[in-house]
Order: sequence, then structure tokens, then C-alpha cells
Amino acid sequence: MKSMDIFQKIINYFWSLRKEFAKYFITGIVSVVLDMLSLIFLKEVCGVLPVFAVVINQIFLMGFVFLMNKHWSFREKSMPQKQLVRFLLLTGVNYLFSVGAMYIFNHSLGFDYRLVRLASIAMMVSWNFILYKNWVYK
Repeated sequence: MKSMDIFQKIINYFWSLRKEFAKYFITGIVSVVLDMLSLIFLKEVCGVLPVFAVVINQIFLMGFVFLMNKHWSFREKSMPQKQLVRFLLLTGVNYLFSVGAMYIFNHSLGFDYRLVRLASIAMMVSWNFILYKNWVYK
């Protein structure tokens, strides 16, 4: 019986997060569109190598994602230093993951840079929501 109670609590917890997750997801979709457009622009129009294009576009997208998730997705009004530091730490890990994935899979192995970027974004989404909700904007 106890395992059913735990299972029900888990379901109730995730159900309670559905609105925040929907906003987080919409913010993510907009971010992916901006990310891909700026990546393609930097690569195709400006001639920047994909690994450097990711370096450049991530700097601008960090501010957008922070502000959208803080004020819209998670409705966090306070601005403690700890929150910003945690966001920057998580973003730093994501940044290194993005650049590393682009270097390994595009630069070294020759995969299409757009697919590499989309795959790395999909991987990061899996851990970012939980970390934003329970660690960054806590």
C-alpha cells in the first residue's frame, strides 16, 4: 500500500507542475528557434565555424532564457545573488556541453551542425526543467 501512496504523490507532484512546464516548454521552443536561426545565420551568412557560432549565440541566449524562465515560467520575483550564480553555473555546464558536442560531432565526426545542435538541446531539456524548478529558482 505504501508504494501506491508514493506513486500517487509522484503523479500529483508532476501534475502540479504542468503549467510551469508548459511555460518552460514554450520558452524553450522560442529559444530553440532563436538559437537555430542565429546559428544558421552565423554559419551560412557570416561564415563562422559551427563550434564558434555556438560559442557566440549561447552568450546572447543565456540572458533571454534566464529572464523568460525567471519572470514568466517560474514567476520568481526576487533577485538573490544565489539564484543568478546557480543559473550561471547551470548555463556554464550547458554551454560546455553544447560546445563540446559541436566540436566532437560536427568538427571531428562530420555530423550536420544543425542536427548536432538540436540533439544537444534535447539532451539539456531533460535535466534543465528539474534543475531550474528545484535549484535555480527555488
